[in-house]
Amino acid sequence: MEELLYLVHRIPYPPNKGDKIRSHHLLKHLSQHFKVHLGAFVDDPDDWKYAQVLTGMVSGEVKLLPLNTRLAKFCSATGLLSGDPLTLPYYRNVEMQRWVKQVLANRPVRQAVAFSSGMAQYLEPYPELRRIVDFVDMDSDKWRQYSKKKSWPMNWVYRREARTLLDYERHIAGCFDASTFVSDAEAALFRQRAPECANRVDYFNNGVDLDYFSPGHEYENPYPSGERVLVFTGAMDYWANVDAVSWFAREVFPALRAQFTDLNFCIVGSNPTAEVLALAGNGIVVTGSVADIRPYLAHAAISVAPLRIARGIQNKVLEAMSMARTVIVSPQALEGITAQTGSELLLACDAAAFITQIAAQLSRPDKEIGVAARMRVEQSYSWDNSLQRVDALLGLSSDVRFNQTGQP
Repeated sequence: MEELLYLVHRIPYPPNKGDKIRSHHLLKHLSQHFKVHLGAFVDDPDDWKYAQVLTGMVSGEVKLLPLNTRLAKFCSATGLLSGDPLTLPYYRNVEMQRWVKQVLANRPVRQAVAFSSGMAQYLEPYPELRRIVDFVDMDSDKWRQYSKKKSWPMNWVYRREARTLLDYERHIAGCFDASTFVSDAEAALFRQRAPECANRVDYFNNGVDLDYFSPGHEYENPYPSGERVLVFTGAMDYWANVDAVSWFAREVFPALRAQFTDLNFCIVGSNPTAEVLALAGNGIVVTGSVADIRPYLAHAAISVAPLRIARGIQNKVLEAMSMARTVIVSPQALEGITAQTGSELLLACDAAAFITQIAAQLSRPDKEIGVAARMRVEQSYSWDNSLQRVDALLGLSSDVRFNQTGQP
């Protein structure tokens, strides 16, 4: 079995949030075809208990290193002096560099995959490898969006990060053998911003564990009897999610609550910030971390994704669709998802549209939307189908899809 080096910025287990879901399923897929050597950082002390799980998933070496987020933020500031994007010193680690060098010196590794731009720096010194970077999202554009929502001095910091990180993304895409993104739309945006790299840019969609996120299971109702619930799921220390629920609680929910007195808005996700916790009350519930989000989806009247800042594909939307829920999304949350608005999910472009769409579904629920949503996920978002594109990039298939130019 050939050997492969896989570097991830955050431990790819458990698959309980966006990037970890993708990196986990990619690891499972790679392990079926390669002896994988895995290097990753652990930024949540609770995740150390999963180290043994990862050791059992791969047949090669596993190197997990702690990432102290406070220290990493301090170190990232050195980028202001060096001219680097702050992302690079945030993930720069001498011990990880030493381990990568040792593995490549002692093992017959010919291919390597870096998950995210922050990990690509470890593969830069090794042009003899076949190198693939999964950027996932175009992070430079995410920072650009952030800069528009923040005041000085953070808007200046975010604008700088958007500019310097785009330069680095283009550099990596130009010297690595392939770069992948989470959707065709995300890949197209990067080709537009980095046309010189277009013939090395591809994508593979995120998928959903269709058996796990299935409406066919029985779930105990976590909500009080007699309540109808709008649910939002996601990591609640992620600023885009914080912004979304804060906006929804302020601009949308009060008008709905006045019309439907039995209606609650449930925010389900780990590590809620002080801003999110302050939303609780008057029909708004903040759960914090839960053992299983599926009951909260299964028994919700509607799943909402009112994101105003987003990149790539929103797993929260796909998971709710897989659970056969009616999902109402903003344009930003829909980006990258192939689904028919109006029949497979519903689109709301502003607060008034969210109020109108939700009120209509509460008054006359259209259960066919949830059924169609599940069918769309089954057809377009299984991990097995999505990861076939990775096989072509790693030489496991003769089917080289790559880009719209037709060049491999």
